[in-house]
Amino acid sequence: MKATKITFNGEFRIRVDFPYNEETIAKIRGVAGACWSRNLKAWHIPFRKEAFDQLRGLFPEVEHPGRQEAEGFDRTRGLAERVPAKQGIRVEVLGQRILVWMPKDQTDITFIRGLRYSRWDGKQFFWVVPHYPGNLELIREYFGSRIKELILHEGIPAGGRRGSDRTIMRDEILIIRTTRGRLKLIFAYNVVLSGYIKKMPYCSWDTKNKWWTIPWSERFLEEIRDLAKTLQLGVIYEEEEEPDNGVRRISPADIPNYRCCPEEYRNKLVELRYGYNTVKVYCSMFEEFLNYYNKVELSEIDSQMVIAFLQYLVMERKVSSSYQNQSINAIKFYYEKMLGLPRKVYRIERPRREKKLPVVLNEEEISRVIRLTKNIKHKAIIMITYSSGLRLSEVLNLRIIDIDSKRMQVFVRQSKGKKDRYTLLSKKALPVLRDYLRDHKPKEWLFEGVDGGQYSRSSMESLVADAYRRAGITKAVTVHTLRHCFGTHLLENGTDLRYIQSLMGHSSSKTTEIYTHITTKGFNQIENPLDKLNV
Repeated sequence: MKATKITFNGEFRIRVDFPYNEETIAKIRGVAGACWSRNLKAWHIPFRKEAFDQLRGLFPEVEHPGRQEAEGFDRTRGLAERVPAKQGIRVEVLGQRILVWMPKDQTDITFIRGLRYSRWDGKQFFWVVPHYPGNLELIREYFGSRIKELILHEGIPAGGRRGSDRTIMRDEILIIRTTRGRLKLIFAYNVVLSGYIKKMPYCSWDTKNKWWTIPWSERFLEEIRDLAKTLQLGVIYEEEEEPDNGVRRISPADIPNYRCCPEEYRNKLVELRYGYNTVKVYCSMFEEFLNYYNKVELSEIDSQMVIAFLQYLVMERKVSSSYQNQSINAIKFYYEKMLGLPRKVYRIERPRREKKLPVVLNEEEISRVIRLTKNIKHKAIIMITYSSGLRLSEVLNLRIIDIDSKRMQVFVRQSKGKKDRYTLLSKKALPVLRDYLRDHKPKEWLFEGVDGGQYSRSSMESLVADAYRRAGITKAVTVHTLRHCFGTHLLENGTDLRYIQSLMGHSSSKTTEIYTHITTKGFNQIENPLDKLNV
């Protein structure tokens, strides 16, 4: 048995290595503060003389190169986890925030917590202190020579957390007139300017993007400009371009006799066992159709009027081809399924589907996303989504009993098209799932929320987006990207398209064939014709 001094999560610990033995493990558990690390694949105990003496009492043969240091530890402080000052403290000033990276020390933590509105960022492992006047000076005075790195960013991102290459300098203020009748104000922290804005009617602070907004008014704009001039701030004024998104959908506030979707229509969908999402979409689409002809009885609407409505969707509403197709299906359902009319009663031109290739990540990027995800639950979600090629809804609908570890399969029940299927269970995903199940103990669903019940769609989208951000992925990617990566990587590794189609639950092989247009396998064996020319 060998004991080694290590730094774990910002504190000193003693790592204990020994051949696997259940009796030894049982004894190790008896040491106060002993923990098992999945990352280190080893047991570790507190870096304290008492803990090491307890370990030596159980295992006299233990070797510990750092024993003298452990025995000479300053017990008067009672902090074995204190990291030497030589590791240093890093301070970074970013716009309205001061970020502080420091070793774990209770005295230092008490100081940081004493700064108003300071908080610990558990995801990125640093302290966040508001850049209020005097805070930076207090931090520099307190830590003194222990600060090994101090970075002062002169400007702030103009796009908040959404990401923008544009930077607003500390002596500037960016004023943007939005299309929603508001003024967006972006500037570095300024107590006078912020205090003035707070007194304006209907002002609002966007905590996510770190900017103020106030109602649009020529008077308000001039007041802000005059104050900025007094504070010697350069003013940059812009106006957002009005997006051409077409006319908005008719709402109950637009017409006095707004008609809701008939209950008979909804009941017929449920009777024919259409999926929950399909029922919701069809009812919404059919309701829009009804209110386009709000002064006409439903029985009087003919095929030409249906075509006119579809032209309105394309020319005036500017909807996507997918939206138009869903509207056609909703209308066809009423005439064909409810009224039993033949399809020849009306003619509808189907829109040409836009052929867009999905964005995929390479294997190294997927590895980076998974490696940098430390939360065991989030890691399990990402790994099962990618390694089994699942849709977002399929992940949320997984139950614990759907994981077959003996056959190494995942059972996907009643997915798109009311179809069941089996897909792959990764050998590397299985131990992560087991660790997650042991730690979180879900009751029914594989992934559950904090208060039980199914994990929410928004939570999953958020955690995957955070994982992409940590991995430095700048492509336009979503949760569904992981499913596309599964299909593409299987094809690149030589899997037959028919197997990929079955694993992904595609009804048509044409859907699976899209991955043949994405893969770059074999490109390096093709000689470009230009390279053969004598130019």
